[in-house]
Amino acid sequence: MHFGYGVPVTEPTGRRERKKAQTRKALADAALELFLDRGYDQVSVKDVAEAADVSVTTLFKHFPGKEALVFDEEDDIEAALVAAVRERAPGQSIPRALCAHLLRTQDLAKDPGWAPFLRMVEETPALRDYSHRMWMRHETALARAIAEETGAPEDDAACAALARFALETRGLVQRHTDPRRAVEAAFALLEHGWAAAHPGA
Repeated sequence: MHFGYGVPVTEPTGRRERKKAQTRKALADAALELFLDRGYDQVSVKDVAEAADVSVTTLFKHFPGKEALVFDEEDDIEAALVAAVRERAPGQSIPRALCAHLLRTQDLAKDPGWAPFLRMVEETPALRDYSHRMWMRHETALARAIAEETGAPEDDAACAALARFALETRGLVQRHTDPRRAVEAAFALLEHGWAAAHPGA
């Protein structure tokens, strides 16, 4: 599912890596087209493999299961969240860095394919469950990165709370009439509380 998520994609350099990336993208694109056209539950992994002109065995070399075909950028999303914290500008607070990152992802709302994709996920129990587990993993990774940046213990409650609220904000603003303003307002509140607990971070 190549909507971007505001994630900078690193192009593979080797020929083999490029071919693998092309095959993976072809599978994800074919899967999304079929899922949106026929319905997720009406499409098999064999259907996807045939549409991408590869074998089912090849499909499973790139994706562990059918749900993963829908969320093919999940590793890139997590890496971008962590990078937003670790590679923030000097003097920029962690909440502001996460706010800037989330604002970049709001361009998704302009993609005509985003609303049908979101509706499919919400209406399909298997995808809702997968999405929930995926974002929980992202939350854990983000909380760990925040703790490392602030020198806090790995299980620090404030770091975990910031990670949770930052990712929850993503869902809260998706249907807001002015998503950018909603993001700014939510993070202004987060930053006020964070500054009190972690001055200078």
